[in-house]
Amino acid sequence: MFSLSPLGGRARRLALTSGAAVLTGTLLATAAATASAGAAPEPRDDTSVAATARALGLGAQEKLVVKDVVRDADGSVHTRYERTYAGLPVLGGDLVVHRAPNGTVKDVTKAVRAAIRVASLTPKQTPAAARSAAVRAAKAAKTTAPAGETPRQVVWAADGTPVLAYETLVTGTQDDGVTPSLLRVVTDADTGRKLYEAQLIDGITDGVTARAGTGAKAGADAARPGSPQAGALGTGSSQYSGTVTLGTTTSSKGYELVDGGRGGASTVDLQHRTGGKGVLFTDADNTWGDGTPAHNQTAAVDAAYGAAETWDFYKDVLHRNGIKNDGRAPVSRVHYGNAYQNAFWDDRSFTITYGDGANDQHPLTQLDVAGHEFSHGVTSATANLQYSGESGGLNEATSDIFGTAVEWNANNAQDPGDYLLGEKIDIFGNGKPLRYQDQPSKDGRGSADYWSAGVGNLNVHYSSGVANHFFYLLSEGSGAKDINGVHYDSPTVDGSTVTGIGRDKAVQIWYRALTTYFTSTTDYHGAREGTLKAAADLYGAGSAEVGAVAAAWAGVNVKA
Repeated sequence: MFSLSPLGGRARRLALTSGAAVLTGTLLATAAATASAGAAPEPRDDTSVAATARALGLGAQEKLVVKDVVRDADGSVHTRYERTYAGLPVLGGDLVVHRAPNGTVKDVTKAVRAAIRVASLTPKQTPAAARSAAVRAAKAAKTTAPAGETPRQVVWAADGTPVLAYETLVTGTQDDGVTPSLLRVVTDADTGRKLYEAQLIDGITDGVTARAGTGAKAGADAARPGSPQAGALGTGSSQYSGTVTLGTTTSSKGYELVDGGRGGASTVDLQHRTGGKGVLFTDADNTWGDGTPAHNQTAAVDAAYGAAETWDFYKDVLHRNGIKNDGRAPVSRVHYGNAYQNAFWDDRSFTITYGDGANDQHPLTQLDVAGHEFSHGVTSATANLQYSGESGGLNEATSDIFGTAVEWNANNAQDPGDYLLGEKIDIFGNGKPLRYQDQPSKDGRGSADYWSAGVGNLNVHYSSGVANHFFYLLSEGSGAKDINGVHYDSPTVDGSTVTGIGRDKAVQIWYRALTTYFTSTTDYHGAREGTLKAAADLYGAGSAEVGAVAAAWAGVNVKA
């Protein structure tokens, strides 16, 4: 992430809106990368196509597409754009324009600094050759049964030097033979050289044993209920959260597990298949599950409850109306495969999928896991952090941070808030949690406590440790303490003492940074910059909160 000018900070109340529009760039003799401090301020209404192009210095072949807009209560506006060049999508061309209440451009945050232009728009490679190269890359990544979709021509700019390229999505299954794969492969349109690849199916873990079930191809669309009738409230006996209230819908079959009050969130049964639409859960008396994995509905209770609590967290705490801020909820799919020890988000089908865990006794439907997977969708809808390198670690950490926040916000005595991920699902068979935010390396699987130059080479589930540790330090501070019945002892890289500002403020700062300052290529130093700006926006430029953000990043070795 590159910021082209400092953004003055003062406390603001925030609101988020979204929209779609196309802005055409024009090449002007007076164009500049961003408005300078000494430039004459633009009038309030001068936020048109020409004004935006002039502020950004776009070329004649560039267009901007509005992805979303954050409007502050004081009238400041932060518009996130994606970009095209000669009609081709520019991968890594995303940016955020920050305007003052009077319309003046105060700051521009770009995924890449380079000007977008390529020498030729005529590729030397054919789409068929690009598809073959992508399939070879998928096989090298141990993705089985790959089938490349028709490549699309793009401009690849995320590495800093724009290149004419092909993007191909390769479907199949990952190396465990069960988890669906959607591998994004970018190849040079002239040489066929692979420029980038990343897995687009976002699971909560990697490298855990899984077994296949029967069924259709992976990644098929989930079932959607028909027209809902009247909303109702059911009672569920969950495995992890005790007795819970569920939003349901009356139907000719009695009740459907469709929460009309929360975006039509539905829960379906995959019946141990690894694909297909699934079967919508129904019940005659609106009393669901029995609290044990032996009852087919119990996992559905936990999944539906997790979806509801996550929806409420985003709405009540962060004032966001669903994943895309459009009031639409995803589908939750349970009973995926046999003894499948993972859960994953699929952005294309807009679904969260849960396995039943070891011996089909430990479904991955715990509350913080639900919040984690839902939050992958939010990241995709906002900063769209690339799922590799340091940005991939930030993507995973964002889901951990908000999954933790969901658990705390639910205030459920059966699953009290903590800074552990997946502590109830027993994914390793030894009673230990999946991740520790106070000291990530305690997982014994290679998670990083501190930033180093090579941290981006780690699997994203392990490079996420740097941001998880930052979040804990910002929330609670360093050193030994007991919180909500759990003992923590969080170190710092240099032995410094960090004083926390409280989890609620830390969550607001991270969300503000994600939605306003992070881009697809943000790395850890870019995240530091973005969170400092977010803290200044929320609490003031000279506030204790800004100082705490800097101290927490220093504690994990991310420094100016």
